[in-house]
Amino acid sequence: MPQNIETAIQKEKVVLVGIDTRKEGESGIDEYLDELAFLVETAGGMPVERFKQKLDHPDPKTFIGSGKLDEVKRYVKAENVDIIVFDDELNGSQIKNIEKVLEKRILDRTGLILDIFAKRARTAHAKAQVELAQYEYLLPRLTRMWTHLERQRGGIGMRGPGETEIETDRRIIRDKIALLKKKMVQIDKQMTVQRKGRGSMIRVALVGYTNVGKSTIMNQLAKTEVFAENKLFATLDTTVRKVVVENLPFLLSDTVGFIRKLPHGLVKSFKSTLDEVREADLLLHIVDISHPDFEEQIHIVNETLNEIDSADKPVMMIFNKVDAYTWIEKDEDDLTESTQQNVSLDELKKSWIAKNNDPAIFISAKEKSNWDEFRNMIYNKVKKIHKTRYPYNNFLY
Repeated sequence: MPQNIETAIQKEKVVLVGIDTRKEGESGIDEYLDELAFLVETAGGMPVERFKQKLDHPDPKTFIGSGKLDEVKRYVKAENVDIIVFDDELNGSQIKNIEKVLEKRILDRTGLILDIFAKRARTAHAKAQVELAQYEYLLPRLTRMWTHLERQRGGIGMRGPGETEIETDRRIIRDKIALLKKKMVQIDKQMTVQRKGRGSMIRVALVGYTNVGKSTIMNQLAKTEVFAENKLFATLDTTVRKVVVENLPFLLSDTVGFIRKLPHGLVKSFKSTLDEVREADLLLHIVDISHPDFEEQIHIVNETLNEIDSADKPVMMIFNKVDAYTWIEKDEDDLTESTQQNVSLDELKKSWIAKNNDPAIFISAKEKSNWDEFRNMIYNKVKKIHKTRYPYNNFLY
């Protein structure tokens, strides 16, 4: 059975592998591998090297081609690396072929994210969702997967469904998937009843890329103690709290963070969690303004919202972490193109970022800077929704 008990040997040495398809460019693949490294660190591993291969399309047999795979093998053998993590999803045949050459544990991005989710899951609800996603990921990859490895010793990627024997019966896995799907239907019904039982209060949901500060904002607004940490997917279970701004109450939910290449199986498995977003009256889209790639993160979140049929909801853009925003001041006669590295925060506030995302506000949840204006914006937005829905119930304001 899948389990979230961490038995990993601390700081396993990990090599990262990615493909430059020439669509992203050199900086694009570096950013992807930077994020993959952060995922590995979140899982408890230690990235020691990264390999990049330029290909129009992944090699169908070895993903990166035999020549580059031999290069990886020489490094892995010389440095006694424990795991090789690929930045895209591998099929069962590719995993088998790569393992045969490298004779080491192989993980792809999806397997790594599932491993982190298994580690982060706390409630029975979250564990069931992760377990379902794990089995659906494992099913097409059963054939001789990790045949030479001692899975009993644990490690990154070992928190998923275990194979006590290599001849794991696909029928057994399918039966477990069927049972988990029935269990998830019951959970979805229970969650729906819970949401209906919350009365007529306006619902507000925090959404955003992972690690942008949603849980910190939740803690500050709701005066609660939701777990917040500078790691990806620090929050997995949805938390709902009653918040009162001035005299107006509303429900605030903190949801799982989004990420590029979010496994589709996770989106399906976390239906009941994402229903908090689907049924929200207002979304607070939290953005880490200090992140060098925050514009793409905004795009990825918007794409995910579209995927779960929530793109048409009222949205407030909250640009967080202004305390961490840094730039290099340009000389007046400098004609180089303006980028985040040489644009001040004041200039950024006057740019398309704020104008195209009205209403928008720049805050620091950690330092509580611009906090009163932030609370006032939420109050006015919630009040407007409340007046529209309950025109004869204006005693609150």
